[in-house]
Amino acid sequence: MTVKSNHVTIKGIKDGLVFLLEDECDFEDLLTELRYKLEHSHTNILAGPIIHVDIKMGSRYITVEQKQSILEIMKQKGNLLVRSVESQELKLEEILGSNITVMSGMVRSGQVLHHEGNLLFLGDVNPGGSVTCTGDIYILGALRGMAHAGNEGNEEAVIAASHFAPTQLRISDMISRPPDEWETWETRMEFAYLEDGVMQIDKMSNIVRLRRDFNMFKGV
Repeated sequence: MTVKSNHVTIKGIKDGLVFLLEDECDFEDLLTELRYKLEHSHTNILAGPIIHVDIKMGSRYITVEQKQSILEIMKQKGNLLVRSVESQELKLEEILGSNITVMSGMVRSGQVLHHEGNLLFLGDVNPGGSVTCTGDIYILGALRGMAHAGNEGNEEAVIAASHFAPTQLRISDMISRPPDEWETWETRMEFAYLEDGVMQIDKMSNIVRLRRDFNMFKGV
């Protein structure tokens, strides 16, 4: 088995170890390398008495489930005691605002995820799956099923996704045109909104026109 060695870096510090986990690689690749290094390391520092470990994940956002996956792998070495996990997990809602709920997982065919309020969903919505909300819907993943935002009459709600390929969109009582009339072949983050009662699609960087309370990066 060949595993790249640049995703996980282990450093010794005065009172333990620091595991530096790359924040831009695929999460599954990260877990694979972490597991491999713990199983095949010939470093004496990973054996012997109890060693405290701090895990640093840079700017990566992780869910509770992803954090648990890392901790389960670390348990392979009984002498490694995880003292801290530094990531963006606890800061995510602060960045987005307290009025949004963060959920993760996968919405499969035949499943319906309903939420009261604004929703940030970390995962994919597969064909045949549906997400409905009384507020906005933001999907960090692929939207290939149906999404209905503002389903109690909020015409100012928006629907956004990292990969925008829905089978149908609804905002309030308005239903989108057939996908082939507005779908682009580019893979980019887009959002849907209503303008004069007509469903519109735009690139995500333009959402500030509708959400003026969002902080905007202007560079230097």
